[in-house]
Amino acid sequence: MATAGLLLAAGAGRRFGEPKALLRYRGRLLVEHAAAILTAAGCRPVVVVLGAQADQIRARTRLPEVVLNDDWATGMGSSLRAGLAALTSGTAEAAVVTLVDMPGLTPQAVRRVARDATADSLAVATYQDGHRGHPVLLGRHHWAGVAEAAAGDRGARDYLRAQGDAVRLVPCADVADGTDVDLPEQAAAFEITRALE
Repeated sequence: MATAGLLLAAGAGRRFGEPKALLRYRGRLLVEHAAAILTAAGCRPVVVVLGAQADQIRARTRLPEVVLNDDWATGMGSSLRAGLAALTSGTAEAAVVTLVDMPGLTPQAVRRVARDATADSLAVATYQDGHRGHPVLLGRHHWAGVAEAAAGDRGARDYLRAQGDAVRLVPCADVADGTDVDLPEQAAAFEITRALE
């Protein structure tokens, strides 16, 4: 069953002074690294949602399918809606959603969360102390409800909370680091640098 990869990479990265998609990690831009993780995990198609400085990012990268979110400044919810809308016309029965600022994500974690995906699936990766994070698996039958609930920077959180025990929790701490890199000191720990450094 086809499972798409959906990478949210539209934010401005205000704390860094540039979009996180433009940060460098292991010899390439962070957005390319994140998209490659989804591709290596077998996701088809892989859709990348861009917003802030999208033209510059596209000019400096080779990305799979790109969706532009003109409302990126309103938060992650609008990027999630844009990405799911782009996938609706395709054949994927589910989508694995992740964020551009997770350098410690691995294909193993993505495959584990996407295992046995169906149109009815909901799953969330968990890390230390059961902390919920990304990737998140959203079956096609849930996309409309997720899109309706996504607002600001909350993404699918409220929708998933409302589904209770229907959400499969998938321990991933043994195969990935679930850290979202939000601060410069976190970036330094992963040896992430600004694109021009």
